[in-house]
Amino acid sequence: MFDALKNQDPEIYNALINEEKRQVTGMELIASENYVSPAVLEALGTVFTNKYSEGYPGKRYYGGQEYTDVVETLAIERAKQLFGAEHANVQPHSGAPANIAVYSALLEPGDTVMGMDLSHGGHLTHGHPVTYMAHIYNFVRYKMKDIETGEIDFDEMLAVAKREKPKLILAGFSAYPRELDYAKFRAIADEVGAYCMMDMAHIAGLIAGKQLKNPVDFGFDVVTSTTHKTLRGPRGGLILCKKELAQKIDKAVFPGFQGGPHMNNTTAKAVAFAEALKPEFQEYAAQVIRNAKVLSETLMELGCKLITNGTDNHMMLMDTITSFGCSGQQVETALDEVGITLNKNMIANDTRPPMDPSGIRLGTPAITTRGMKEEEMKKIAAWMVDTAHHVDDHDRLRQLKKEVTALCTRFPVPGIDSNVIHTENF
Repeated sequence: MFDALKNQDPEIYNALINEEKRQVTGMELIASENYVSPAVLEALGTVFTNKYSEGYPGKRYYGGQEYTDVVETLAIERAKQLFGAEHANVQPHSGAPANIAVYSALLEPGDTVMGMDLSHGGHLTHGHPVTYMAHIYNFVRYKMKDIETGEIDFDEMLAVAKREKPKLILAGFSAYPRELDYAKFRAIADEVGAYCMMDMAHIAGLIAGKQLKNPVDFGFDVVTSTTHKTLRGPRGGLILCKKELAQKIDKAVFPGFQGGPHMNNTTAKAVAFAEALKPEFQEYAAQVIRNAKVLSETLMELGCKLITNGTDNHMMLMDTITSFGCSGQQVETALDEVGITLNKNMIANDTRPPMDPSGIRLGTPAITTRGMKEEEMKKIAAWMVDTAHHVDDHDRLRQLKKEVTALCTRFPVPGIDSNVIHTENF
């Protein structure tokens, strides 16, 4: 495997092999990461990467599109079936371009958008001042009313919507552990005459797996997503919408915002959507949530402070200052040393800077893909707490690394040839 790469570019080959070893011997708790299947990996490495295919199936600008049309049409139809959508655009290169394309399709410069505040769980593309979109559109924000429960202040949200008159109301998040009340979002949008949009990037797989509610069922005008994360596909984006918005959305993606789609990626999306349509994927999604609940409950039993005191989905947000007297950066660094990967993260009303915040974010999609279940979650929670209490004790961290590696090597990573990985060297 990788013989051509090894011979031609040994530096890149060595980096690849070392990354495979890192993934096999450690565990991935970053809530937005997952492992794709061997079939998805194969699709990504096909000759479809050679082909330009601007336009849409049956309406391309270049010739030679017989088979690109086949795979893109399959991806579209499978996405529509998976989420019960009237229309799907599978060309966005990622989640941020998908969101930006929707803005350009439905809004004029200066229009107002209402989205979740980043510090309360929102995403950069939902209007954070550092993004370019914040210079084009007027973003106003809503927050949680109670960070102990995660309840959103819908009364305040309605009052602000009546005052600011947003053209688009945006649900969705990147660090929010509870399920959203889609009916209330839709009702507020209707009352002020706004489009209603959901960014389901983090929970798309849990929705596809029928474990969480589907915003399409609540009449949302547009739903965007990434295709990786819980959906367990290649890194890319997806837009679902009502049929009356299809032409606007498609024109906004191409030629409005992107050039040619990445057809190898579209092919891999089609494969991942087919996988998510299988009954086994529903069991996977259910196990992701079961694992998250056990992990969160065990962490709290061990004295950790979790934002919203638990989770309804795959992710948790921990206040590490309250839990351990350490910043999120300190805990992230120590956990990296023992082979547990997650990310530092701001918590609600955080007074610390983003690169050294008061919390961490973690989730269970990737470790669930490897086959870990409830008993492993209890061990992981204990290791995390032990690590956080010994952030400067490198002897203890080295011992914990051995324990983490011993567990991880019992659970294969899909798509990585175990014969290539020599774990005894780690």
